[in-house]
Order: sequence, then C-alpha cells, then structure tokens
Amino acid sequence: DEPTRCGFYIHQLEELNDPERCFPLTSEDFSLINPNTGTMPIFRSKRDAELTREIYKRAPVLVDRSSGEEVKTWPVKYSTMFHMTNDSGSFRTREELEETEKAYPIRGNRFGSPKGEWVPLYEGKMVQAFDHRAASIFINTENRHRPAQTRPATSEEHRNPNWFPEPQFWVLGSETSFPKAPCIIGFKHVTATTNARSVIATFIPGVGVGNSLPILSAGDYKEISSTDAMIILANLNCIPLDFVARQKIQGQNLNLFIMEQLPVVPLDLFETVFFGPKTAGEIVHEAVLELVYTAHDMAPFARDVGYVDEDDEARPPFLWDEKRRLRLRAKLDAVFFHLYGVTDRDDVRHIFSTFPIVETQETKAYGSYLSCELCLGYMNALESGDPDVEIVL
Repeated sequence: DEPTRCGFYIHQLEELNDPERCFPLTSEDFSLINPNTGTMPIFRSKRDAELTREIYKRAPVLVDRSSGEEVKTWPVKYSTMFHMTNDSGSFRTREELEETEKAYPIRGNRFGSPKGEWVPLYEGKMVQAFDHRAASIFINTENRHRPAQTRPATSEEHRNPNWFPEPQFWVLGSETSFPKAPCIIGFKHVTATTNARSVIATFIPGVGVGNSLPILSAGDYKEISSTDAMIILANLNCIPLDFVARQKIQGQNLNLFIMEQLPVVPLDLFETVFFGPKTAGEIVHEAVLELVYTAHDMAPFARDVGYVDEDDEARPPFLWDEKRRLRLRAKLDAVFFHLYGVTDRDDVRHIFSTFPIVETQETKAYGSYLSCELCLGYMNALESGDPDVEIVL
C-alpha cells in the first residue's frame, strides 16, 4: 500500500511542511502497532513514530487477536470487581458502618460487625505507581458535581507502616471476588497524556475494588505466581511502555482495547537475560519488593515471595524513602529499556523528555531530571555486568 502522509497536533499551516511533524505511515505500521483494531496511533513527531515502531518489532502485544484467536503474552485476564453505580447498594460509609451496621474498627482501615468483616473499597484516585496508600478520600459537600476529593498521603503517613488510607466506602469482605493470590494488580482507568504519567499500576491487598481500578489477575488456563506478578507490575509502570501508551490514549480512559495492544516483555526473558551475575527477573523482584512492601497489609505478599524471618513470618516492611524509590524505579526503567531494545542514549533521553511534568517536578526537587540521569547510569552499569552498583550523581 502507498504510505499516507500524517500529522498530529498540528496548529499552524507551516507545520505541514515540517518533515518531523508530517511524515508517511503505512497500513503495515497501523497493523504492527494496533494489530487488533488497525487504528491509527497519534504521534507528536516522526521520532516518536520511529521509536514506537522499533519497540513493536521487538515486543509482542499483551493480547493479539489479529488471527481471530486470542493469543496472550501474559497469562492474565482483565476484570472489574464492583461498579460504583450498579453495586452501590453494597457500599457503606463510615457513619453507616458505625451507626447502622454496628461495626467497630479492628485493624488498619477494616471493621468488624455482626455481618462479618468490612474492607475498604479502593478507587483509582487512591493509588499511584507501586503505591496502594497514595491518598485518602474525603467528601466536600460544597462540590455538588464531584464531592469525593482526594487528600494525598503525607511523607510521615507513608513512613508509618501502620497507616492506611481512608476510603469513601466499605464493602463486606465476603462479597469481594478475590483471586487466589495475596495481592492483585490494579491500574488507573482514568488517565490522560497530559498527566505526569499515564499508565499507573500497583498491587492491592485483599480489599474491595471499584471499576475505576480495573484488575489484571490470573487467566483461566494458568495461575500466575506472585513473582510473575511483580514482573508484570514493573513492566506496566516502566517509562518505555508508558511512552508507547501515550501514542494511543486519545481521551481520559485507559480502555481495555488500548491495554491489550500495548507491547510487553514475555515472562520467560526475565530468566534468560542476564546482567552480570543476576537475571533480569532477580533485579526486578528485588526492586519491586522494596517498592510495594511498605505497609503491614502487604505482609501476605511478602511471605508468598519468601521475604521471611527464621520463624517463617514476614520481615518488617521497607521504610518509605522518596529518593530511594526514585533510584529503584530508575533501575527498573534501565532494565526495561534494555529488554525493549532501546539502548541509544539519545533515544532514552528523548523518551524521558516526553514526560515534561516529571522533569519539572524532579528539577524543582533535586536540581536536575534525576530519574533520567540515574536511568542512563544504570543502563551502562547493567551492560557492564554490575547490577548492584549504587549510581552516584
């Protein structure tokens, strides 16, 4: 087929003559990048298009339906647990719990009652990447259109492993549909390419989950282990995948058809790709454990992955440290840049540059785009076979 000259986000006629803004794309490009729908991605520049194309040549999509069959790269399925409108009859506010259900606090943000245990109902606005304790919800009665507002967790609250966010609602634990796992992967459904990050996922312990936080859980034909779930979570939160997602998200939702067509790294590569003495999987597991196990409600997960003491009890959670977490995420990004085959340093810098809010925030906090600089340092260290080095900037 003849290529089609395409341009996106064009605001001035002169930009039509700029080869970096208007460039040819073929039907093969559409089929490579969106094999299920064949729809056109949205590229801000020719370089974005070229980088995205190269990533898709190396990595399969999460679910490929182009053959008429469902071919999954990861053994997961997409689902939701509670719908905020249809299932609202099952929800209780704290006042309703205490006054009507005769409930009483038992631990964290959970309540006991004559009917059984009530667990918090998590919503997308309560989480951030690798963080199931990002924000509490409070009701602003003066805001008629959107009364449920978030109050971000403070650094002091994050550092307290016994602190848990306050939800808007609670549900009976017996009415939740937990997969057979100590935690599940949830990702924010509401998003935008103008946000700091667009694909945001975390582990969620045994709680209720609203439809603004869709779940990726074990598929029908294979159970997914907690160690595999750690890899999947890291892949969802990495910069290269988010860069690609931002070429596809047109509105304010990370829809299923977008998620299924994102390029992901097959799980078996994490056991066969080595960086010095460690596999990619070992590096990912160490970083993700520290990022997600910051509170006592994740102890079942810690036990499941073997982070235990001599009595086979979960060791204490890791201390929340913002700069340490930034370093761990930079190392994870470095691993995934290698696995996606994006190793040119200028290409890495360009991909980081497409997250301007992150750059602004880090420059204000640290004086430089620290995660980009750390990632470049870790990429060299990994290539040199030194995965445990501490990058000093």
